[in-house]
Amino acid sequence: MTRPASGSTPLARQSSRIRLVSTSLDFQNSWSIIWLLHTSIVDKQTMATLTSCLRAARPIVRLTAPRVQRRCISAYGYEQAKVLAFKDYGEPKDVLTLHGHSISPAHGDLVTLKFLASPINPADINQIQGVYPSKPTFTTGLSTPDPIAVGGNEGVAEIISVGTGVKGFKKGDWVIQKAPGSGTWRTHSQTNTSNLVLIKNKDGISPIQAGTVSINPCTAYRMLQGFSDMKKGDWFIQNAANSGVGRAAIQLGKLWGYKSINIIRKRESGTEELKKELEDMGADIVVTDEEAMEKSFSKQVKEWTSGGKEQVKLGLNCVGGKIVTSMSRVLSEGAHLVTYGGMSKQPVTLPTAQLIFKNISFDGFWVSKWSEQNPADKIKAVEHVLDLMREGKFRDVPLQPVEWNWNTKQEELVDAVQGTLGGFRSGKGIFVFKNT
Repeated sequence: MTRPASGSTPLARQSSRIRLVSTSLDFQNSWSIIWLLHTSIVDKQTMATLTSCLRAARPIVRLTAPRVQRRCISAYGYEQAKVLAFKDYGEPKDVLTLHGHSISPAHGDLVTLKFLASPINPADINQIQGVYPSKPTFTTGLSTPDPIAVGGNEGVAEIISVGTGVKGFKKGDWVIQKAPGSGTWRTHSQTNTSNLVLIKNKDGISPIQAGTVSINPCTAYRMLQGFSDMKKGDWFIQNAANSGVGRAAIQLGKLWGYKSINIIRKRESGTEELKKELEDMGADIVVTDEEAMEKSFSKQVKEWTSGGKEQVKLGLNCVGGKIVTSMSRVLSEGAHLVTYGGMSKQPVTLPTAQLIFKNISFDGFWVSKWSEQNPADKIKAVEHVLDLMREGKFRDVPLQPVEWNWNTKQEELVDAVQGTLGGFRSGKGIFVFKNT
């Protein structure tokens, strides 16, 4: 290394040192020097020299040291986060993008969360499409020029830092969202504790179990207990029996002494295997939609219910269309038929005779509204189902985990969401957050 001549000026010596330093540092760090020099007293000639050196080095750096995406280590308590979000309604593949932003240190009554698991529910897709009654929150608070909304409405997160005013929550606690719309397809977030429900006991349960407890199991829980005066030995009938709600209803009903007639869509293959799977879970009768539409179906139900002596007090509908009419014909007098979904996008036809002569009630149920109006009952249902999971009395639904790491590509995440719109699937998609 050649030393500057002893007779050179201080500015000349400084310029010479800059040439040496700028060629020995990587490009990213060298530009940091420029910023530092801008804050000092540096003559124009010296600054021009440094800038010229760095610009000349740029192509070499790019060729010899390709940039590798790394998770940034935040200074002063700032957390780096990524979200799967959208600024316009539409199909997931067309509107979802992966966006990164920083989260400031928790203060006041705020907590910073690291998500552990977030499922992909049909309602999440409808919300992205703009056809769901519950609208997401669009905001520019995530460092975007245009307002965006984060996808997802269900999930579990771990508290990683708390503000000085937080009470009743601490670092390491698991929490779920009190209401939909907050966006759960994200690695981290920050929120007020009033928006969260504390998982009081996380022992004996997995993040996936905690992350999927608040919608499907709670929907089944409330419908089985909130409409008809169900007693041990009574029957209920449901379509979409292999869905998350359907499987929860089968298991809870069995635990409470109810009997069930379960309708599934006929498949080109695997129908008998699915029937056996649901029966092993606790289903008493499993039939296909084609079998339930046959004229002999009412006669079969009469045989299953001891000649009609045992009552079919409740029907659960998630499909709509003609199958609901067939279900209503086997309900007992004074029964309730509860609609909580419309997968076929076909209207529910109300048979006049059932209304007049059997006084059947047709009800609707939306778990989001019920949760908002009955928060204490929602917490009670969540805690009860989690207890059943710990005891091994409540099985998880089939799942297709999608691992989300810091370097996971946008395409992988969007494809997982879009895949929910496909035909028969082996399980529900769920984001499982690892190294984020």
